[in-house]
Amino acid sequence: MNRNRIFLVFIIILLFFLISCRKTPRDIMPAQVIPSEKQVEYQQMEFIGFVHFSINTFTDKEWGFGDESPGIFYPEALDVNQWARVAKSAGMKQLILTAKHHDGFCLWPSEFTEHSIKNSRWKSGKGDIIREFTDACRKYSLKVGLYLSPWDRNHADYGNSKYIVYYRNQLQELLANYGEVSEIWFDGANGGSGYYGGANEIRLIDRATYYGWKDTWSFVKELQPNILIFSDAGPDIRWIGNEQGYAGETNWSTINTENIVVGGADPEYLNTGDPDGKQWTVGLCNVSIRPGWFYHESEDSLVKTPKQLINMYYKSVGRNGVLLLNIPPNKKGVFPEQDIKVLSEFRKILEETFAVNLALGKKVVASNSRLRHRKFSPANIVDDDNTTYWATDDHIREAELEIDLEDNITFDRIMLQEPIRFGQRISEFEIKGRVNGEWATIAQGTTIGHKRLLRISQLQADKIRVIIKKTRNIPAISNFGIYRASEKEGF
Repeated sequence: MNRNRIFLVFIIILLFFLISCRKTPRDIMPAQVIPSEKQVEYQQMEFIGFVHFSINTFTDKEWGFGDESPGIFYPEALDVNQWARVAKSAGMKQLILTAKHHDGFCLWPSEFTEHSIKNSRWKSGKGDIIREFTDACRKYSLKVGLYLSPWDRNHADYGNSKYIVYYRNQLQELLANYGEVSEIWFDGANGGSGYYGGANEIRLIDRATYYGWKDTWSFVKELQPNILIFSDAGPDIRWIGNEQGYAGETNWSTINTENIVVGGADPEYLNTGDPDGKQWTVGLCNVSIRPGWFYHESEDSLVKTPKQLINMYYKSVGRNGVLLLNIPPNKKGVFPEQDIKVLSEFRKILEETFAVNLALGKKVVASNSRLRHRKFSPANIVDDDNTTYWATDDHIREAELEIDLEDNITFDRIMLQEPIRFGQRISEFEIKGRVNGEWATIAQGTTIGHKRLLRISQLQADKIRVIIKKTRNIPAISNFGIYRASEKEGF
């Protein structure tokens, strides 16, 4: 009898030993379409800035005609360090500068045109704003982005093949001489009336073929292998389909790019993405802090309020997008004080709202956990770590997670994140709260992606259920949070 007991104890000890020595299982299988490492990093920036500054600043126009004299460009107190400093304090991780807008005026002394700052009064034509801008960004640990308008209303050869050579020569100047550039911007404004070297006429191009986009993008990647390219069709970052700074309630990071023409894409398609898309393109939500993109004194009283920016944040970052906010310097070459004040207040509100995750470290149970292994534990969703995650077994497509808050907690904001390095999976979810002992639906949604933020009416609950109702693969969540909004935020 004693021998049997000893043998049984030995077997139990051996089993525990084998279990404890079991190798950590592999990660979940990725979806068919996944982001690159650089795209994941880009999405994690969440909030970046645009700087529209050029000769238009001095003509009080949004789109210059191309006949402007470089001599009028004179930002007497230009301070790119101020741009970078303000962007950094506002929480931006990158700045994009208009190296050349549609008027063709260049903010660097381009070898290939006279329509540039080398013929301006600023620094007697010896200055280089691109150089100062890139240096300032690096000084303040901001990534660098540049915008080079494909359309050029100044250049005499626009519309024929010589211009494409010119355009790529300028791309080489920008991408070979200023260090690492993280993003290059190509928009869809192409062709129309212009100066065109004095021709003063309308020139139209075939958007699908004129620029040879695939060859141009390959050329860009040769110059900067790690750069991300923005356009309607990506290939890395896509326009969200509007200039009001919001993504769709449903926003997939995948689209089909093969039939998209830069400048001719369907805005609704870009706004929602495509669950069956074969290319991963991060949705970029661009908007200006003022009605226009360039500075106009008449708009000094029309700067968006902090609450308006907060609303855009929830509808961009909070819908699986990246918010790109434009701040235009004035004629002196600095950000206006009223714009800076708004940005500062916006940042304070965000910090107050998301300072404390009230679900952090709480007990979580799940209807299913993959392999019952701690690598996929439901506790991972409340550890404030993007690298850990909860997931289900292979055959599971619906699941529930229950978070025990231990006591009644007051909150009105909810956050969910998927581990998008494995792709985007969830297409419908519901959030329930136990309020006064009764379960009630408090929020519903479709896609999650990198981040989903939900605003609800303030309530008290002691437990929360996250119900995954539909997925395109096994569900996985990396982070969950609840917060109490700053009193300055409003709804």
